[in-house]
Amino acid sequence: MKKVFISPSILTADFARLEQECKSLQKSGADWIHCDVMDGMFVPNLTFGMPVVANIRKCVILPLDVHLMIVEPKRYVEQFARAGADIITFHVEATDDVVGTIEQIKKCGKKVGLSLRPNTPIEALLPYKGMFDLLLVMSVEPGFGGQSFIEASLDKISKARELFPDILIEVDGGVNLSNCAKVVQAGADVIVAGSAVFNSENRKDAIQQLKMG
Repeated sequence: MKKVFISPSILTADFARLEQECKSLQKSGADWIHCDVMDGMFVPNLTFGMPVVANIRKCVILPLDVHLMIVEPKRYVEQFARAGADIITFHVEATDDVVGTIEQIKKCGKKVGLSLRPNTPIEALLPYKGMFDLLLVMSVEPGFGGQSFIEASLDKISKARELFPDILIEVDGGVNLSNCAKVVQAGADVIVAGSAVFNSENRKDAIQQLKMG
C-alpha cells in the first residue's frame, strides 16, 4: 500500500490551547504539522508568523510544514527557518524571484515546496523542475479554512504526478474522508487536513482513515 503522509493544518485548531492541540496531533499519528502563514495581502486573511511556529517547534518533534501565503516570501525565509520550519513552501505567483527564493530556502538547509493557486496551471512550475522537493496543489482558493474541495483539482494532481514523478505531491483544501481516496489515487503523497481531523470525534481514527485513503 502506498504511504500517505497526513499534515493537519493548525488553522482549524483552538489557538487558546495550541500546545495541547499540537501534542494531540503528534499523539494521534500525524506525520507533519501544517502551518498556514498568511499576510493579508497575497490572500485576504491574516494568520500568524514566526513566533507561533517557534512555539510549536518547542512542543512537538514532528516536521513543521510551513506554507507561506505571503508577498515576496524571500524576505522571511531565514526567520522561518530559524523558528523551526522543516519544509518551506511558497507560491510562485507571490514573487518575481522564484529561483532566488528557492536558493534562500536551500541555503537555510530546509526542504523547498512550490505551490500554485487553483487557476494557475501545473506547467508554470516546469522552469523549476529539479529545484524543489514538494509540489503543493491548492484544491481550494487559498486564504480560508473549511472550503469545499474543487473537483477539477483531481486532474491537476494527475498532471502534477505525470510532470513531476519524483517529488512529493501535497494537496491542501477540502480533503476529507469522502474524497481522500480519489485524491491519493490521482497522485497525492501528502494530505493537508484541517476540519477532517480537528472536528472529528477521534483524531487518531480520522488520521488513520485518511492515511488508508
